Amino acid sequence: MTKKLEGKVALVTGASSGIGEATALALAAEGATVAIAARRLDRLEDLARRIRDNGGNTLAIALDVAEEKQVNKAIETIQSELGRIDILVNNAGVMLLSAVDGADTKEWRQMVDVNLLGLMYATHAVLPVMKTQGGGHIVNISSVAGRFSFTNCAVYNATKFGVNGFSDALRQEVSRDKIRVTIVEPGVVDTELTTHITTKEIKEREQKRLQTITALQSDDIADAIVYAVTQKPHVNVNEILVRTIDQ
Repeated sequence: MTKKLEGKVALVTGASSGIGEATALALAAEGATVAIAARRLDRLEDLARRIRDNGGNTLAIALDVAEEKQVNKAIETIQSELGRIDILVNNAGVMLLSAVDGADTKEWRQMVDVNLLGLMYATHAVLPVMKTQGGGHIVNISSVAGRFSFTNCAVYNATKFGVNGFSDALRQEVSRDKIRVTIVEPGVVDTELTTHITTKEIKEREQKRLQTITALQSDDIADAIVYAVTQKPHVNVNEILVRTIDQ
């Protein structure tokens, strides 16, 4: 039986854990050659072994998406070694929740640099590749926080609202080039994102929340991404909001 993504090359950022890791495995299971990128190369190498053990092809690249030169070099490397890039999943992100008053503004810059600028850098670098090859698909991982605002979430909200606005404008710009753009907005997912929160009471609240509901798993979001990228060429799934039934 032919796999749906046989012959395709995908790049997944933030692939060392959570949604990125699950997405890389899911795309590989559908036959795609998957370039996996993140800062933690040791985790990437473990993921690469798992993909290969399951019969897949992969390329691991150490990458900080907040560094534009690194992003550009990574895209060049993937194109050189794998020949093309059909799917880009902009998944790398951080969620550093806090009140605006008294916040550490370094955390604001980190969220803007990774969640928004990093996604933009990767998109900017991959577009010429996709246009030259006659098409592609960009999947941007946003959040329910890209649609609705929440207390202690203002800057994270700002980055994810930004992802949504950027993505929809991009979709309109590149549709004539046969490039599809999808926004995926997860609700509460049981990943390591909450462990990055530095405000003690907010961190404890978010981790307790995960224990009191049936949270989404990374595989649930990976399934949504696979659905979007395996549609017929003329079908562009613009936006997918995925929430647990308890949310």
